[in-house]
Amino acid sequence: MTRKRRSIAAMAVVALAASGLPALAQKQGGTLRQYISANPSSLSILEEVSFTTVMAAGTVFNGLVVFDPAKPVGSADTVIPELAESWSWDASGTKLTFKLRAGVTWHDGKPFTAKDVQCTFHWLNGKEPGYFRKNPRRIWWQNLTEVTTNGDLEATFHLGRPQPSILAMLGSGFGVVYPCHVAAKDQRTHPVGTGPFKFVEFKSNERVRVVKNPDYWKKGQPYLDGVDSIIVGNRSTRVLGLIAGEFDLTTTGDITVPLKNDIAARAPHIVCTLGPTNVSTNLLVNAKRPPFDNAQLRKAMALAIDRQGFIDILSQGASSMSGAMMPLPEGIWGMPPEVLSKLTGYGGTLEERRAEARKIMEGLGYSAQNKVALKVSTRDLSSYKDAAVLMVDQLNQLHFAAELEIVESSVWFGRAQRQDYTVALNLTGSAVDDPDATLVESYACKSENNFTKYCNPEIEKLLEAQSQERDQVKRRQIVWDIERQLNEEVARPIITHGRTAQCRQPYVKGYVRAANSIYSNYRHDQVWLDK
Repeated sequence: MTRKRRSIAAMAVVALAASGLPALAQKQGGTLRQYISANPSSLSILEEVSFTTVMAAGTVFNGLVVFDPAKPVGSADTVIPELAESWSWDASGTKLTFKLRAGVTWHDGKPFTAKDVQCTFHWLNGKEPGYFRKNPRRIWWQNLTEVTTNGDLEATFHLGRPQPSILAMLGSGFGVVYPCHVAAKDQRTHPVGTGPFKFVEFKSNERVRVVKNPDYWKKGQPYLDGVDSIIVGNRSTRVLGLIAGEFDLTTTGDITVPLKNDIAARAPHIVCTLGPTNVSTNLLVNAKRPPFDNAQLRKAMALAIDRQGFIDILSQGASSMSGAMMPLPEGIWGMPPEVLSKLTGYGGTLEERRAEARKIMEGLGYSAQNKVALKVSTRDLSSYKDAAVLMVDQLNQLHFAAELEIVESSVWFGRAQRQDYTVALNLTGSAVDDPDATLVESYACKSENNFTKYCNPEIEKLLEAQSQERDQVKRRQIVWDIERQLNEEVARPIITHGRTAQCRQPYVKGYVRAANSIYSNYRHDQVWLDK
């Protein structure tokens, strides 16, 4: 072998090792046992918000494209083909044409065609209304004016204006394609896809089971015989089950730093990967309910937040501060410290901020003898409840009399969308580290996931401006302008951005933890068990 060929071979080995994929032949067989921390509201990925649905049903579907599961960071640069073999843009950046894969069939045996792509995205953008009961990410596709087909194997997306983020959103866990011929109600309980695994059963509060699709278009895959998503509501039970070998893989956001350290002490063979999640802990304040319709009172609440306290107590210093966008260094759009420190609630000392908050409260007539009574609502997941307890304690150090209200997980997002709360401690996970997902979904006037119903015409213009800006440096400056204004208006105060661990048994191979989304890398067609 020549020196040049040896060098190329060595680089290939290094690249394979860096990808996290095994260098040896994958083994066929076995069932992956992963747990999810709450009962999914349904298995219809396109109608739900929670990661529990994506984790349980993501194995059933494909998208036109997908984030490369061998790479931890999902972005437009790591998108690879799935149902589309290739794609191309026109010169204007408003037409995106996909050449589709031939010979793909749905799990019920019917052929996959361009018509299915057209149906799915006409349902999503509202061109054909009435299919979905809920459409939480319709706002993602507001710029998608039309999907046309050219035969069975070509589909073109027509955009109202350039939007570079479209490929990244299509590559996310929420970018899957549905069959035209299956009703939405059936997708909620018995989903049909083209993915590596076929749905078998969903037993509420017990498990979701899928088995190998023998006709999967990716020949030789999946390697697993099946995946069981076991629903376990109690975090201690989940961790003990992992240590005892009852589970092979955890969720991305479940294992805190203290739990990771405990697992390492009790079961050092278990592999835990600590990293960012692109999930923010944030405060929802219903500005329609007095006295929180007073902007000064909302500002006082924002000033009361001890972000470093949250970070130190909940993550032993691992989590980060940022605005709505994922923080540096992993995040592309996060503000550097010198910019972030100029925002209300981030600069100065905690004592200075709380002194200002007390002054505002007392100016409004509140005191130790006349406190603001409120309930802080939150979801019945440990990650929510732990943070909500801290939030209640911090508010009660000022002129608030706060108490905690726990809301059952399956109805949490419905209540949030109806604004059925006064103050709520919420976690927001972004499927893509891009403003068109994170900012548009949370702050655009017409977004179903704009839980505070914040609506500002000036912000709407800025959201559109950043979306079509192709220069990333210029786009980042617009994003920071949006962040500054959201902070000034206390639109949805961001408390922290989490860092947690995902753990797996050492025999789980081929799985790479997603570093910037809890909604990615759950196709599992490349995962195998080395037993």
